[in-house]
Amino acid sequence: MARLIVVTGIPASGKSTVAAVLAQRCARGVIVDGDTIRAMVVSGCVDMSREPSAEALWQLRLRYQASLAVAGVYLQAGFDVVFNDNVLGPLLDELPGLVPCDRFHLVVLNPSPEVIRDRDRQRAKTAYTAENGKFDWLRDVLTKETPRLGLWLDTSRQTPDESADIIIAKLDESLIFTDPRDGITSFMGFTG
Repeated sequence: MARLIVVTGIPASGKSTVAAVLAQRCARGVIVDGDTIRAMVVSGCVDMSREPSAEALWQLRLRYQASLAVAGVYLQAGFDVVFNDNVLGPLLDELPGLVPCDRFHLVVLNPSPEVIRDRDRQRAKTAYTAENGKFDWLRDVLTKETPRLGLWLDTSRQTPDESADIIIAKLDESLIFTDPRDGITSFMGFTG
């Protein structure tokens, strides 16, 4: 049976890198990247902010729906899919109602603030600029407002390969069963 693995966290937490490693370890693996879906909007894009507008929230939900629709096509064809995006706060509770299958794996990457700062400075796309603000508010959304679903990992001292090893070893702890009629029905894993 094909698997859907959702990798989330704040920008610069390592989502894209870890997702790539996970997908490469599958016999038939696909990455669905939320940033790629977001880039498909060539005009009228409204980005998220500390106090998002209704339009920004609608577009974010639309991005999740589009990403998971693509994931569904590949899942039906027998590919394992790793979907990575910033699914944070109360929006994480909505995710089970969007997934195209009756179960999925949820992994939340939660490295330390210092590691986030260092990783952001080292990447080509810098998320935390003077215009965008510091990441502290996003970290608060992750740690204070995001439901503790799935497998949470502090990846501060891990390479992407080491993180993937741990995710694969603890995949059962990340499993969430869904019911398309009413969202989440049960959790296999919950870590603090």
